[in-house]
Amino acid sequence: MIGFALRELGDPLRYVADALLALTLAPRCAACARALDRPTMGPVCETCWANVNAIRPPVCHLCGDPLASWRTPDEVAPRCPRCQRRTNALDACRAAGHYEGALRNVVHAFKYEGRRTLASRLGGMLRDAGSDLLVGADCAVPVPLHPWRRFRRGFNQATDLARGLNLPVVHALWRTRATAPQTGLTAGRRRRNVRGAFSISPLLSGRTRRSLITGRIVVLVDDVRTTGATLEACAGVLIAAGVAEVRALTVARADLTPDHARDTARRRRTTEARRHGV
Repeated sequence: MIGFALRELGDPLRYVADALLALTLAPRCAACARALDRPTMGPVCETCWANVNAIRPPVCHLCGDPLASWRTPDEVAPRCPRCQRRTNALDACRAAGHYEGALRNVVHAFKYEGRRTLASRLGGMLRDAGSDLLVGADCAVPVPLHPWRRFRRGFNQATDLARGLNLPVVHALWRTRATAPQTGLTAGRRRRNVRGAFSISPLLSGRTRRSLITGRIVVLVDDVRTTGATLEACAGVLIAAGVAEVRALTVARADLTPDHARDTARRRRTTEARRHGV
């Protein structure tokens, strides 16, 4: 509430508040650790936001990965070579940026350090990146955490992101078992790891299911997509439940590389240990 009130200040008052906060608390950017010049605007500096490596067209219609050229075999819904060879449960995917540098640090601060105020700006990035996917969509469905992980973290980052899409948020999915973190797993092991890990939520009411799920267009929301195994598993459950079309939006698109996996695992262990006082 305090952070929201500070952001609502007029320019002169915000200038004074920024100066006082910088002088008394010396807050630092959650992404780069430099001193914040304008702490009332959020925990991440404008330099870090400006350094986000956005994913720009042309992109594959199905997976959202960048394409090498505008000259594609299918001008209406271009597909990358990989998606031309396989069948997907998802009808389309988009990601706002590459999971590297500033965006990776922002996502880690949001997800593992509990900087939930970042959801507003990240949600705006999702809306921009997925503007075409949001047209005609009936609801947003966050990828669920296992209840124990949700309890330890204190929130589900996908839910916070979904709330920024201006769609009804429906908790249609349930994580039926605790899976190992996908970080560090190969593509095949990722698919096996999440196989059978999701179901339709037992808390989903029949009325909501009829009005927003059955025969509807659903937008799946998560923070990071690597191979897409988790999103595909969730999409398969939704389609089996009668959803007409499943699209997916994520903040970031990560490459499956050993260096990335090791770095992400190290960062996750460090930030979660710090948050829980270990």
